[in-house]
Order: sequence, then C-alpha cells, then structure tokens
Amino acid sequence: MTFRAAVLAAVLVVASLSGSAIAADNESAEQQPDGPHIEAIYPNPLAEDDAGEYVLLDVPRETNLSGWTLSDGETTVALSNTTVEGQVAVTDDPNATNLSVPVLAVNESPSLANGGEELALTDGGEVVDTTTYEDAPDAEVWNRTAGGWAWEHRGATDFRAVRSNASTARAFVLPDAPGVPIDVLDSAQERILLAGYSFASERAARALKRAAERGVEVRVLLDDAPVGGISERQGRVLDNLTRAGVPVEVIGGDWARYDFHHPKYAVVDDRALVMTENWKPSGTGGRSSRGWGAVVEGKIADRLAAVFRADADWRDTASWSTFRANRTFEEDETANESYPTTFEPQNVSIESTQLLAAPDNAESALIERLDGADESIDIVQASIGSRKQPFLRAAIRAAERGVDVRILLGGAWYSEEDNGALAEWLNRKANAENLPLEAKVAESGSRFEKIHAKGVIIDGEEVVVGSMNWNNNSARQNREVALVLDGEEAGKYYGRVFDADWTGGEERGLDTSIETPLPVGVVAAVIGVALLAAVVARRIDFE
Repeated sequence: MTFRAAVLAAVLVVASLSGSAIAADNESAEQQPDGPHIEAIYPNPLAEDDAGEYVLLDVPRETNLSGWTLSDGETTVALSNTTVEGQVAVTDDPNATNLSVPVLAVNESPSLANGGEELALTDGGEVVDTTTYEDAPDAEVWNRTAGGWAWEHRGATDFRAVRSNASTARAFVLPDAPGVPIDVLDSAQERILLAGYSFASERAARALKRAAERGVEVRVLLDDAPVGGISERQGRVLDNLTRAGVPVEVIGGDWARYDFHHPKYAVVDDRALVMTENWKPSGTGGRSSRGWGAVVEGKIADRLAAVFRADADWRDTASWSTFRANRTFEEDETANESYPTTFEPQNVSIESTQLLAAPDNAESALIERLDGADESIDIVQASIGSRKQPFLRAAIRAAERGVDVRILLGGAWYSEEDNGALAEWLNRKANAENLPLEAKVAESGSRFEKIHAKGVIIDGEEVVVGSMNWNNNSARQNREVALVLDGEEAGKYYGRVFDADWTGGEERGLDTSIETPLPVGVVAAVIGVALLAAVVARRIDFE
C-alpha cells in the first residue's frame, strides 16, 4: 500500500470513508490549472463490481457544466446542466462513494478500468484537461499532487513537520533507563494514546491498567502483522488489557494505508514520549537493545494525538478481540539480560522541537536537515537499506562538502555481514575520495546486546530520535514518528552516548576494513540467511 506525502487539499476531502475527520495541513500544487480540471480518480474500490468509483473535479469559479464531458475514448459522459463551484464528484453510484463533497450523478460513467485509463475533460468539444493512469492499486486514489500525479491511499494523511517552542526535554537511552517510559505512563491524569509496532511489555500493560482504573482515557494502537508474527506473550498481554477494559486496536488488513504501523510513542496528557524501541522486554524493558528516547511537552503532544486519531479512527483498524479470534501466535522471544545504567536520564534545555511523521513529511524534512549540516553528522542505525538510500546519499553529500560524518551500524547476527560490507564500502570510498567519513559496526557486550536505535546528531545541536529506519520502505510506506530536539544540551547528551558506543567502551573495536564472516556454524548460517532474506524482502527491521 504505497503513497507519498505532499498531497493536495483534495486529499482532506476524499480521505474520509468513515466520516471521521483526518487532521491534515495541505499546500496548493504548483502550476494548478486555472479552470475546471480533474483533481482525482478512484478506479478500484474494495467493493463488488468496483462500486463507488468516481472522478473528482475541481471547479475554481462558478461554472455551468452544460456542454462539458468526461471521456475515456470509448464512453463519453455528458455532465448535467447545473452550476457548480468547488469540488464535485462524478459517479454513477452516488450511494457507494461515501464522500463529503457534492456528488454529480450520471447514468453511465467512464469505465475507469483497473488496468489503466486515459481520461479527458472537455468543454464544448475542446479538451481542457487529461490524465492517464496504469494498474490502479486497491483502494487508492489517482491524485494531482504538488509533484505531479501519484497514487495515494484514500485514507492518506498529510501532516506537516510542525515545530514547537518547548524549552526542556527529558532525554534517556535504553537499556540504561527502562523506568522512564513506565514513569511517564504512571503519571497520566487525563489521556494515554499509545502507539507501537508490537506490545509485549507486562510492566507497561500494568501501568496502562492502573491508569484506566483511575479514570484516564487509554487507547492502544498496534500493527496487525509485524515481521516474524505476533508472539504468544503479546497475545496474552493484549488479552489481559482487553479484559481490563483498555481499548486495543490493530491496524492493517485489506484497507491498510501503511505497509507497517511502526512508530513507538505515547501521548500522555500534554507530553509526547517518542522512542526508537518497541514496547517489549528487549526494548522498553531494557533487556537487550540500545535505544534512544525523549519526552517533551507542549503542542507537539496535541499534534501527535492528531496523528494517533487519524490512524486509529479509520476503517483499516479492528479491535483486538475481533482480530485475535481463531488466530495462533508465534513462540515467545527470550530477552532476560540485565545491563548497567551508564547514562542516567537527564532534563536538557532545548530551543525547539519538531515532529516528523512518515510517510507524510519525514523524508523531506530529514534530508533538509542533513543537507544543512555544517560541521558534523553522527548516525546510529540498526542497518541501512542500500548504498543509494536517500538519507545515506545526503550524509555522503555532507562529507563531500567537508562535514565530518560517522555512521555506527548494528552488529546483530542477522545484519552483521551486510552492515560490515556497507561499512567497508563507505570506508573505501572515504579513503579513495579523501572524505571525512567513517563507518563501523558496533559490538555487543556489557552495555547492550545490539544496536536498535535510529538516531542522528547534526552539528552537535540537532538530535533526531524516532522509529524511522534508513530504508525507503520506512520513510515512504510505513507510519513512522520521530522528534527533532534543537539545542546544544540535547546534542551533548546523545553525543556522549554515541561516542561511548562508537569507541565500544571496554570492548574491542570492530575492524570493518576486513570482511568478517559470521561466527556461527553451518546450520545457524542457513537459518540466519533465511531470516535475513525475509528482512530484506520486507525492508524493515525485526523490531
């Protein structure tokens, strides 16, 4: 289910099937036609015989449509002798469109074939607008956007990357500070809107039940098909939450707007908690992964709440109790290690925060920040999808203009070989072109088991913390959420963590100039390759 950001004002109008308003900020397209024109086409509804097809016209000025036609080359439809202004949907099945704009009913509409069509709008026989599409995806709209025509899911949101003048943030990392997310949940007085990719934390579940018992509004939204499946532990935890009266919903299915609902956040009263880690023992429980997190106050929380409601209140969600009927779950993971608290949580002064959401705005906003770097960029990622990944290309561009760039990649068994090869390529490129660029693969050890953070520090004063992996699937086809903290104190806090992980503390540094074979036996190697192939195919991390 693919879609890109930068949709038109039309998306806000056609985006709601359920009648719920999807909060969005929209910008006018460049070179918008002056007169009546085709704004969108919906050729492939998820309905028998494609009931509910429509063509959305935009009529900027009051116009009588007598003499106007729509044609696909085979069927020509005369529009009625009526005067309209604004947007109007042309359809032969007005009861099935479920739109909030005026509907112009016709006896027969162009075929709008799923395989493709060329559609022309004419006035008195003169063609005034045309569009051509191919291979219409299920439940997606062919939209005129600022960047040209593109397929957008009918429920697509278009949030802008808003800023807030917050003055402080609570910075923390995992596995060092697993108490922070629980403390934030326990402090709730009015609302908890918790979103995740997976949820198997019994500690977090108990905090949610305690909040519900004291009258707090609690809602949970999770992905319905994470890579590797839903664990038996998650099934038990969500069953218990549901029995306690906590609404739990999963997002996906036939109407899915995202490949994966992959964010890790909670809106708690007027605060936003945003993390790189999942709500499970290996993540927020502090039992495995190196992760970053931050808590901020202010209007960012309200905007994040709008993202939550836009995602939770559309037709691609289902209640957990309905979804889980007759389903079996996967064997539980094991994450029982304990790690020291090397980095305590810290309240840091910041100048502002910015909320990024994918696929709406995160890719362009992050590239803009990377392209604006003057001195340094430090990057920590579990893995990077390819050498041509847009964020990586922006980091290389920065190095080419003299910015010091360090890239720290995860050393988990399922990604160590690919990450080592990428680090080796980056280092060879840096040596050959004399670039201030260095990459390495982190070792696990006494401080954490594996890198799972998705963080960036730019010029020591811009910190990106969130769920977005550096692959195209994450930025363009998933729901992801990240915070940008602007301020030197934030940069220093996460910078100290990055430096410690970069040097390895007491551990031996990994020499990525030598390709290192996976230290496993033949059987384990076969299993690892199979699992790695699954990850690459879905282009998302295990967690």
